[in-house]
Formats: sequence, C-alpha cells, structure tokens
Amino acid sequence: MSIRMKGVATGLAAAALAVGLAAGTAAATQNTSGQPRSRGAGMGPGGMGPGAGALGMLGPIRRLDLTDAQKDQVRNIVQSHAEEFKTLADRSRDARRALQAAINADPIDDAAIRQKSAEVAAVQADMAVAGAHVRAEVLQVLTPAQRERLKTLTAERQTATGRGRRGRG
Repeated sequence: MSIRMKGVATGLAAAALAVGLAAGTAAATQNTSGQPRSRGAGMGPGGMGPGAGALGMLGPIRRLDLTDAQKDQVRNIVQSHAEEFKTLADRSRDARRALQAAINADPIDDAAIRQKSAEVAAVQADMAVAGAHVRAEVLQVLTPAQRERLKTLTAERQTATGRGRRGRG
C-alpha cells in the first residue's frame, strides 16, 4: 500500500474512531427489551449511523453499564448529529471518487491528484473535528468512573489492535 493511501486509510480510521464512541453508544443503547432489533433502530438513513463502519471499535462503550437516562442522552446526541455525518459521508465518498478518477486519468496530472488528495484530507479533517465534538458531548454524559473505565478499555483495545498490525507493511 502506498504511503499516500496509508495516510488516507489512517485518516478515515481516526475519523471513524472519533465518531465510533458516539455511534457505539447509540447502538448499545437502542434495544433493551429483548426483542429483535430492527435494522435501523435509532440510526441514520438505511440503518447506517455515524461511525457505522467502525463497529469493531465500539465495544468499550457497551461495557460501561449506562443508565437508561444516559442511554437516552447519548441517543439524542447521536441523533442530533446524524444529518451532519450523512453530509460528511457524502462529501467523503465524492472526494474519494474524484481522487481515484484523477489517479486513473491518462495522461497523469500530478497537480490534479494533489488537489483531489487535499480535498480528501480536508473532508477527513472535518470528520475528525465533528467526531471529536460528538465524543466530547458523550463524555459529558458519563460519570467520572465511566470515563476512567472508558480510557482503560480504549487503551487496552488500542494495544491489542497495534499488536495485530505489526509486521504488516
């Protein structure tokens, strides 16, 4: 994988992680009735919510034993940002498609590729910022003990993930 593509993948992973906390909380809080969960319960259009591609990173929030009131608050936070993340996802998709078209163009146009790469990076930055804001809102809902537990669980997960990626290149 080229350095540029690794950067793109890393940026997308960072953005997904930032919003993953909020999306995971919403997913974890949706259905406590024991009934089968509907495909899009509480999430965005088509059952996809912010960070939906980051489901592997969402485990820690499910282990915080949120109260019903906290679940409701987190659900409201996530839902209040759903349109923003849909717009960002659309922008990201369009920017990545434009970059790929520039990469595949004949003849090669270095300036166009650099411009499209910058556009992808700008969307990634916007996603990271938006995700950080949602994460900050969600953290305000947690008790100090839950925030500490989340830090521990996140660090454990990052360590385990880092171990699994060694040797790849």
